[in-house]
Amino acid sequence: MVLKRTIPINIPNALTLLRVLLTPLFAILLIKRFFDHALLVFAIAALSDGLDGLIARLFRQKTTLGAFLDPAADKLLLVTAFVTLAIQALIPSWLAVIVISRDIVILFGVALVTITGHTLEPRPSVLSKITTVAQGACVISVLLGYNVPDLDGIKGALFWFTAGMTVISGLQYIYRGLNILQEEA
Repeated sequence: MVLKRTIPINIPNALTLLRVLLTPLFAILLIKRFFDHALLVFAIAALSDGLDGLIARLFRQKTTLGAFLDPAADKLLLVTAFVTLAIQALIPSWLAVIVISRDIVILFGVALVTITGHTLEPRPSVLSKITTVAQGACVISVLLGYNVPDLDGIKGALFWFTAGMTVISGLQYIYRGLNILQEEA
């Protein structure tokens, strides 16, 4: 007798998968410099992110798959945006390096915690959520900048705020990871 493991595909997880599938389209639109269309796709992805969390909480549809897939989908979308926009010199390359470095550190931390047999419960912190919003706001400000030129002054401050939040959030994840590793040692 063969037992099959089923993957819980519910509405929140389907919305998260939609966000993953929208990421290549978003990248293509950025590369082609169709910023209005890219903004629309990014907005749909952001809306799906908020909606999947709301539905999961309201209808008690939280799953382990969703707990890991949701932040991965966010990271995929944002890293794609930062890499593409940095290559096109629409955001500072140093900001893209900070954003991507934090995500790589988090991935290595998760791998280390998992490899060492420690338990890990994916719980985003308030700082992490603020960081994600700030990173999304950076992307939106760049994409809107072609239609709203007055955003140039705000973008600089937003870039620095995002960099600061990204670094602080990354340090918080390092601290949490070290505590997990020491706690069960």
